[in-house]
Amino acid sequence: MRLSQFFLPTLKEDPKEAQIVSHRLMLRAGMIQQSSAGIYSWLPLGHRVLKNIENIVREEQNRAGALEILMPTLQPADLWRESGRYDDYGKEMLRITDRHDRDMLYGPTNEEQVTDIFRSHVKSYKNLPLNLYHIQWKFRDEVRPRFGIMRGREFLMKDAYSFDLDYEGAKIAYNNMFVAYLKTFARLGVKAIPLRADTGPIGGDLSHEFIVLADTGESEVFYHKDLLGLETPTQAEYSPEQLQSIVDEWTGYYAAADDMHDAEACDVAESDLITRRGIEVGHIFHFGDKYSKPLGASVAGPDGKEAVVSMGSYGIGVSRLVGGIIEASHDENGIIWPASVAPFDVGLINLKSGDEACDTACTEFYGKLTNAGVDVLYDDTSGRAGEKFAKMDLIGLPWQATIGPRGVKSGVVEVKNRASGEKQELSLDDALKLLVG
Repeated sequence: MRLSQFFLPTLKEDPKEAQIVSHRLMLRAGMIQQSSAGIYSWLPLGHRVLKNIENIVREEQNRAGALEILMPTLQPADLWRESGRYDDYGKEMLRITDRHDRDMLYGPTNEEQVTDIFRSHVKSYKNLPLNLYHIQWKFRDEVRPRFGIMRGREFLMKDAYSFDLDYEGAKIAYNNMFVAYLKTFARLGVKAIPLRADTGPIGGDLSHEFIVLADTGESEVFYHKDLLGLETPTQAEYSPEQLQSIVDEWTGYYAAADDMHDAEACDVAESDLITRRGIEVGHIFHFGDKYSKPLGASVAGPDGKEAVVSMGSYGIGVSRLVGGIIEASHDENGIIWPASVAPFDVGLINLKSGDEACDTACTEFYGKLTNAGVDVLYDDTSGRAGEKFAKMDLIGLPWQATIGPRGVKSGVVEVKNRASGEKQELSLDDALKLLVG
């Protein structure tokens, strides 16, 4: 993609309304534009990142055996009345009345909707286990939306819902999603740790939040120093016993958010305990028959008797992850994208656009990279070198390749790794080999 043909409305100064790093850098990098309080348009650069994250999340859900569906953003209020949540949810729910005076709502979550789908079609235990997920926009009418997409009103969410005959099956489904989340966050290039979360009135211990570590995170996190050294699972499939072993290994180390941390009860030596800040980007939860019972989601069991199914839910904040990754990976010059989610692989800078030799060299190099499958943002615009370098640092592409008059004469390209800052001058062929990987 040539920058001259791309829509990238960057800002030189920090916007006054941006209070945190991710909000500030997303606005400056031309990734988003506010439409109204807590609601944003995603511009081309931001949309590319959002889609890259979404695709990784989707791939890992599919590999874990979950089946993708797409549920509507607007839901009938009657479903929520059946579950008893319509009046209890509070003002965060945006309630709507259509032209026929039917009560509707903009979905803040989808337990009722997916349970209705299940109860309409699944009648036998032979169709279990089942896990349905979708990636869809949601709306929660926050009283004070802030921090850009990190605490907005409209957000993109992956939510999956498992259905099992009993608790034993539900626990396997839970462990399967736990492991899928470990794989997902590793692929996204972030360090995420699972924290045991409060299960509320449901009880039990099957609830974990996944936290991305970031110095600018919203909450304080306490964890054992060896936790991050654990090996991320990589196999395509695991037996139930293997899943349990992996979950036991990861949850065997102390990890707690500040609201769950009890310094007196913590049995970890102070020298082994690390304190960081973190951002919640995922939550998995087993809630048994909380929704299946009032909504009548049951199946005929092996003995012919009706059994209310046991359910769990598994959420990942897809749009929130964009901000979370920035909070965890940036410097004073801008964003540093992990390669897996970057909007482009390489930023190619022409230091003297309009110069025939530079234009020819850049165009040829751009063509070779593109033909090799490398996604390139080619800065073919006029402008000062300093401005071009600053813009590339701001948008944070993993690699920068610079060609100028001196390089053309000597047949070299300056290649910079955005994360390390390391620069090297390479021949065109060697630069191509490095950037193609």
